[in-house]
Amino acid sequence: MAKVKTAFFCTNCGAESVKWVGKCSSCGEWNTYVEEVIEKSPSAASLFAGKSNQRVSKPYRITEIEKQPEERILLRDAELNRVLGGGLVPGSIILFGGEPGIGKSTLLLQLAIREKGKRILYVSGEESEQQISMRADRIGKENADCFVLTETSLQNVFAQVHEIKPDILIIDSIQTMQSALIESSPGSISQIKECTAEFLRFSKESNTPVFLIGHITKEGSLAGPKVLEHMVDAVLLFEGDRNHVYRLVRSIKNRFGSTNELGIYEMNGAGLREVENPSEILISNNEENLSGISIASTMEGIRPILVEVQALVSTAAYGTPQRSSTGFDLRRLNMLLAVLEKRCGFKLGAKDVFLNIAGGIKVNDPAIDLAVVCAIMSSNANLPVHSKIAFSAEISLSGEVRPVSRLDQRISEAEKMGFEQIIISKFAKGINKKDYTIEIVTAGKIEDAIRAVFG
Repeated sequence: MAKVKTAFFCTNCGAESVKWVGKCSSCGEWNTYVEEVIEKSPSAASLFAGKSNQRVSKPYRITEIEKQPEERILLRDAELNRVLGGGLVPGSIILFGGEPGIGKSTLLLQLAIREKGKRILYVSGEESEQQISMRADRIGKENADCFVLTETSLQNVFAQVHEIKPDILIIDSIQTMQSALIESSPGSISQIKECTAEFLRFSKESNTPVFLIGHITKEGSLAGPKVLEHMVDAVLLFEGDRNHVYRLVRSIKNRFGSTNELGIYEMNGAGLREVENPSEILISNNEENLSGISIASTMEGIRPILVEVQALVSTAAYGTPQRSSTGFDLRRLNMLLAVLEKRCGFKLGAKDVFLNIAGGIKVNDPAIDLAVVCAIMSSNANLPVHSKIAFSAEISLSGEVRPVSRLDQRISEAEKMGFEQIIISKFAKGINKKDYTIEIVTAGKIEDAIRAVFG
């Protein structure tokens, strides 16, 4: 009996070692090496490799390379088109990750059913044909060119791929695929690397886009070796609280577009609905003015969005003041509180401060600083901010109100949503107040902004 050949792999970066080591020499992490069986069967052959058209590449001078227009496949999903950078690039491989039950399979099955006129193969290693059919019936659309295959063997998948010749291939999920060339179990580092490499080779040589659904760990990172993210062309994360109906698609890597784009969906009984105007869903329509609420005009990529900032300031009941933030950087909140106390004289050190961005989204744009400050002051004084006032400015450590980028788009979005006034920095350049019907109020310091809001 032949001896089983094994090796040790780093679960963080995928580095290989012939023996176990405590610290990975590649990424520097400790206790990340695991032993896996890596012996390849010489009789097993990749069905894809046998039928692929091997091409021999040769070097070209960079000045001799012909520039060809980039052709993209426009999907019927406008939100996914935006996140991908304007459509699906032929020959690209996209890794799609998210928490269990967040809606990854539903979104890609919905995409497969909607794209009529294209042959799409949906490979599932987690669900049966009946389960997928029931989900398709709930979505309520049919596509005769959508093929469903329940298989975990990589060789069997490629046998069907060569027979069907799909325009788009969807794999749900990469952790369930298993190659006969590797004797380790599905989901292991060697299996994930081998299967991804095969799909990558197929995608580039056949010019077919491939979607790979990936699991994530409890820390929120994609499961498997870090090299998996380097191999693919784009990495999309499906986010959202399962207690909320809204789901967000973010791009953390995109070789063909910006990584700052955001797609928003609403989860309902018939699948995922695209949200074309997110400002409407992120702002409550309460006619009654409440304290501790302000509206900020922010940017997600090239899309302006109005978000509702909610703050609550109360006396510390247990002696030690609490600082809590949802959807906003807690360190930046502490910085803004320190600026209010040092530069403006507001004593908030003995009070609890809670901050929340409505709708379950996360905002990293510093343009909402002024809205955060006004919401905190509104709750502290129990004075409401007028519901028709929006804010778009950054706060510096000196207490100055600083200008932000793309201010004209932020003002236009607030104007479109029916706001009557927007407060910006007086140092902003290139803004002509006569070009807008909304009243533009400028402020140089926090005191000026607070005086303009509360009188």
